[in-house]
Amino acid sequence: MALDQYYLLGRSGLRVSRLALGTMNFGTGGFHAAYGKTEDEVRPIFRKYLDEGGNFLDTADFYTAGESETILGRLIAEANVRERVVLTTKFTNSVDPGDPNAGGNGRKHLVRALEASLRRLGTDYVDLFLLHTWDRLTPVEEVVRTLDDLVRAGKIRYAGLSDVPAWYAARAQSIAEASSLTPMINLQLPYSLVQREIETEHVPMGQNLGLGVTAWSPLAGGFLTGKYRDGGTGRFDPDAQSWTERDWQLLEPLEEVAGKLGVTMAQVAINWVATQPGIASAIVGASSAGQLGKSMAALDFEIPAELREVLDDASAVPPASVYRMFTAQYQNWIVTPDTKVGDKPAGYAPAVRNW
Repeated sequence: MALDQYYLLGRSGLRVSRLALGTMNFGTGGFHAAYGKTEDEVRPIFRKYLDEGGNFLDTADFYTAGESETILGRLIAEANVRERVVLTTKFTNSVDPGDPNAGGNGRKHLVRALEASLRRLGTDYVDLFLLHTWDRLTPVEEVVRTLDDLVRAGKIRYAGLSDVPAWYAARAQSIAEASSLTPMINLQLPYSLVQREIETEHVPMGQNLGLGVTAWSPLAGGFLTGKYRDGGTGRFDPDAQSWTERDWQLLEPLEEVAGKLGVTMAQVAINWVATQPGIASAIVGASSAGQLGKSMAALDFEIPAELREVLDDASAVPPASVYRMFTAQYQNWIVTPDTKVGDKPAGYAPAVRNW
């Protein structure tokens, strides 16, 4: 199985699976209760992931009002795999609406949130701790310094960011490098065939500054499974979500590619995301062990170049504004048309594998 292959996360020595297990539906409380599952319901999902070699677990204090962390912590202890797994959690969201310091990314809440997460997870450290969402207020210097303090205290092993502007991530990394503080190694962002906007700034920023991107919602909330189509008749449910005409049209080539490969649309969509440039891992959730097994099988095949081109063309996001100047066509004007200039020749940095 593909999940027994591990790659370094960003510019670090941390080895993670190419598919991470999302646990946003572990528990039945809070904002995510509508699709939450009980501990007994998610135990087979968790065990299936481990049995297939997965080691990258993703949760947050906000998921199911803290139940996700509590259940995940119990399942990890039950399976006796704390040292085997890479445990990730996130902070930002408020835990007390009446307290202005009970949310956001300031030092006071950051430390408080981690301590609470450690209690729920039943552990004395997390492997990867992420800022969940940019709060637009807290100085980035404060966030970077506090994360460094927590690494030095042994409460987190690595630090990262989730759902922040590219400039913010770049500034955080630059401050860390210039001040010899703990660097960011991970950037968690939404990415799928219908949502490729991060390719403009975030992905190249991560590649250059050492932040491995983990993609959440690679199936675009289930849209890319085709389940929102009305009975296979080609008509769609307009109330399912505000999908654009471009999004609906993308389903046809996706289905064609899946048919040619003998796999599901969901498997093609997950494979495409997980194997895109700059993507370290794709986060997949599941409502059952069987469904998770199908998602994990998404890495058991390769998308041929000609079929990947079909998907790329159908899902391409045309560059806008100043970004048009960074296309190959425009950049060709920088040198004479008869001169070809590239970064490095093919094979300059061959992939390093120990298998």
